Amino acid sequence: MKTMIRTAMMATLMIGAGTTGLMVASPAFAAKKEAKPAGPQYTKAVQIALIAAQKAQTGGDLVGAAAQLAIADAAKTTADDILAVGQTTINLGLATKDNALLEKGLEVALSSGKVAATEVPKYYRNLGAIALQRNDYTKAIRAYEELDKVAPSGGETAVNLAEMYQRIKQTPQAVATFARAIAAKKAAGEVAPEVWYRRSLAIAYDAKLPSETLASSLALVAAYPNPTNWRDALTIFRDGAKFDDQGSIDVMRLQRAVGALAGERDFAEYADTASLRGLPGEAKAVLDEGIAKGMLSAAKPFIKDLQVNLGARVPKDKASLPAFDGREAWAALKDAKWELLLPGLTLGVMFGGLATPVEAAAVAARLDDNTGEFMARHMRHGHIRISPAPAMPVRPANAAGFNLED
Repeated sequence: MKTMIRTAMMATLMIGAGTTGLMVASPAFAAKKEAKPAGPQYTKAVQIALIAAQKAQTGGDLVGAAAQLAIADAAKTTADDILAVGQTTINLGLATKDNALLEKGLEVALSSGKVAATEVPKYYRNLGAIALQRNDYTKAIRAYEELDKVAPSGGETAVNLAEMYQRIKQTPQAVATFARAIAAKKAAGEVAPEVWYRRSLAIAYDAKLPSETLASSLALVAAYPNPTNWRDALTIFRDGAKFDDQGSIDVMRLQRAVGALAGERDFAEYADTASLRGLPGEAKAVLDEGIAKGMLSAAKPFIKDLQVNLGARVPKDKASLPAFDGREAWAALKDAKWELLLPGLTLGVMFGGLATPVEAAAVAARLDDNTGEFMARHMRHGHIRISPAPAMPVRPANAAGFNLED
């Protein structure tokens, strides 16, 4: 690690005598037709000490160079003094392979405000690297935050920052910084890698941050709506919401619709829950699908027993269904207009590019509150009547563990 950092420093910060090293200004001529821009303003004592330090270093007297540098450091006054002292300190740090001296030189030079704009990112990048070498994440974060300001990298620097924030247990900041990285990638006209979204979700989920988990889940499926991501997002949502059987079935229906049912657990739980909920036809369809896809084994006693049970119940269930009534169906749609509006509006503003996932979630929450207030007000005035519903047995929601890396 030390070799890598020193190599980077040598490549990016080596100060040549003819470029950014201390340059002694020539005396001004008395007669000039045009005014020239003012050159560097060095204090005499600093100028003398730094020239002596450079000569000593060139001659191999590193101890003498350090002594002269200390004199210059104590005497520095102008911004040019500070820059020259910082650069000479960097040179001596490189020569002595002293990272502490390198770090001091970088900080002193930057404090002058005179480092060339094209060089500033290199200084911050190396400050961060030196801090990381000794696991000083707080100082590394400060350096990389500055680097991200002066040299935006399309989110790459922000991703490194997010991992540093996670190392020091600033989890909400880590998730927010991942979101910043993704936004920067989009602003650059590029697609953020899927692993950024999944990492953000994993951090939020493991830390039990509900708002951040919801926002990260929505962002993941909006950017990469594949079955695996849908399954992860919906499983997290269902386990966190602690739904009853009906709520769980609704989520599992969405999983099935997007092809996100995977493995024995998903198919068996869906079929069993639908069966207990009094939906034998749906339970049998899920069971048959799981067997056909090789996710369920018909030889297992539980599956075999469920098949027999559903086979006997499905014909009776079909026979009990009333004929389709268009007017009744239309009335049901009208009654459910508020419930149907909420997911449609949320997905519409998000996938239509009108809002970020976090903003879409806020819209949904606000609409839900307003709808509840509207319904409550009209119920008080007798405008809305609710028919009594038969009591249904409620089982605890599935509490099986969930691993994002499954």
